Amino acid sequence: MTAPAPPRVFHPARRLAQRRRADALSARPDTARYLLDDMAEDVIERLSFLRHQPARALVIGDRHQALSEALTAQGCAVTHVDAVSGWDEERPYPQGNFNLIASLGVLDTLNDPVGALIHIRNALAPGGLALASFSGAGSLPALRAAMLEADGDRPAPRLHPMIDVRAGAQLLQRAGWVNPVVDNRSLSVRFSSFASLVADLRAQAQGNCLARPGPPLTRVQRDVASEAFGSGRVETFEILTLTGWRS
Repeated sequence: MTAPAPPRVFHPARRLAQRRRADALSARPDTARYLLDDMAEDVIERLSFLRHQPARALVIGDRHQALSEALTAQGCAVTHVDAVSGWDEERPYPQGNFNLIASLGVLDTLNDPVGALIHIRNALAPGGLALASFSGAGSLPALRAAMLEADGDRPAPRLHPMIDVRAGAQLLQRAGWVNPVVDNRSLSVRFSSFASLVADLRAQAQGNCLARPGPPLTRVQRDVASEAFGSGRVETFEILTLTGWRS
C-alpha cells in the first residue's frame, strides 16, 4: 500500500527563489550571514566535543562555505550541495558512505522532513554522525507581534509554522536515527528598524515560502508593522539542532 504524500505546506518554487536570491545577495560584503555562521560554528564545536573527525562529509545549505572550509582545513573531503544547485533534500541521495552530514538552515521549510531525515541516515556510513540545524519555534516573536498588529482582526499567514524541541524528537524517532538528541539555543540580534529586519531575513532565505501565503502587506499595514516593531529592537532566533548517528 502506497503511503500518502505529505501535506504541501511549502511551495518548492518559492523556496528555491528565496535561496537563489540569498545566494545572489551573499556576494555583497555587508550581507547578513549570522544565522549560517552561528550554525557552522556550532557544528565545529560539537565535532570537537564528540571527538568526531570525519574523513568524508556532506554539507547541505552552507551558502557561505564557512563549515565546508573549516572541515577541509581539518583534512576532511567535503561535498557541498544546495537546492540552488539542483539538490533535492526530499529525494534519496545519489551518493552515500559519509562520516558526517550537516544540514544548515534547510529542514524547516521541507514538506517531508521525516523523509529528508531518512535520506540523511541512509547516506551515512556505519557510525556516521548527522547534524541538522535550522530556525525553530520561538523564533521572531517581535516580528510575529508586529504582523498581528498590522493585520488587525484578520490575521494572515505571514510566517510559516516552525518545529519545536518536542516535534524535533518525534521526527528523529520516526526517521530511525540512533541516540537522537534535540536541543535549542537563542541568538539575539538588535535591529535599527522593521525594514532592516526584513532585509536580513531576505538575505538569509528566511522569508515566507508557504504554499498559500497571505496577501502582500499594504503600505498602511507596513507602516503599522514598522511602528509596532519600533527602533533598536532586539529580535530572537531559536536555533534547533537535531543530532543522531547511524548504527
